[in-house]
Amino acid sequence: MPLDKAKTIINDIKSGNIKPVYFLMGEEPYYIDGIANYIEDKILSEEEKGFNQMVLYGRDVTIDEIVSNAKRYPMMAERQVVIVKEAQDLSRTIENLVAYVKDPQPTTVLVLCYKYKKLDARKKLAKEIKKTGVLFESKKLYENQVPDWIKRVLAGKGYTITPKAAQMLTEFLGNDLSKVNNELQKLQLIIQPGEQITPQLIERNIGISKDFNNFELQNAIGARDIKKAYSIVQYFGQNPKNNPMVMTVALMYSFFSKLLKYHALSDKNQAARALGVSPYFIKDYQLAARNYPMKKVSAIISSIREVDMKSKGVGAANIEQGGLLKEMLVKIFN
Repeated sequence: MPLDKAKTIINDIKSGNIKPVYFLMGEEPYYIDGIANYIEDKILSEEEKGFNQMVLYGRDVTIDEIVSNAKRYPMMAERQVVIVKEAQDLSRTIENLVAYVKDPQPTTVLVLCYKYKKLDARKKLAKEIKKTGVLFESKKLYENQVPDWIKRVLAGKGYTITPKAAQMLTEFLGNDLSKVNNELQKLQLIIQPGEQITPQLIERNIGISKDFNNFELQNAIGARDIKKAYSIVQYFGQNPKNNPMVMTVALMYSFFSKLLKYHALSDKNQAARALGVSPYFIKDYQLAARNYPMKKVSAIISSIREVDMKSKGVGAANIEQGGLLKEMLVKIFN
């Protein structure tokens, strides 16, 4: 997991095991920024930074200019730090770094932030970085991995969170870890270490309703609580900006697709791993499986696809979100 690898890199730096090259790449910018910011803040003292720390941007420099700066000697300090942000703008010429990486300046810490892309592992640069420095890939988490990530991040800071609260944050913010972390930091400002983050706390301070959200809609549908499901979609229809149709349809499709997979499992004891969900939520799938036979689930998935197409203007026109969601419920419950 990227979190563990990022922690290892930072712990190595803390212990004095500092490499001459850090190549930080991948689809998830959260860890790239986190490691680069730590190096920028911690390796040099404030007095040393003036002469020995430099931040460059990929769109403004060439590889030759980066190498020239990296080969400088530090002034009145043990080392210098050169950070290249947005290094992905140099993707066409990035392999020209091979010669420097083979023989890097030992008193320079060169950091390249190569966001949303990654090096070809078969080429020389990636292989040479592994020999002399750190090649870190920051992979995007799947949405079903985010609640566990939230739990682990908070545990590292002395906080806990209920499974429902973690799911609410994930459903509202998705897998954008920077956004999730920003909201977690806000919550940490108003509670004490050791306290638990609850749905009520999130509702009061972030504005996500603990009763009217996609997570509660999924639970109501799974339990065949028709009255509650209709009240939630009624709320969604009245507040479409805060409850976009595309998110609701995507979550329903994901839920019933996993339910279909649950029905097909020969060993239900392995359901959490097979479905990619927390064991805490398996009881929801057990209940839904009793309420929706396998054949019915297949029909529901087909109906959700139809509603999704209609929401995009295919086969229907000028139907409000609330009407489409009610149509979806009719097809699910009948």
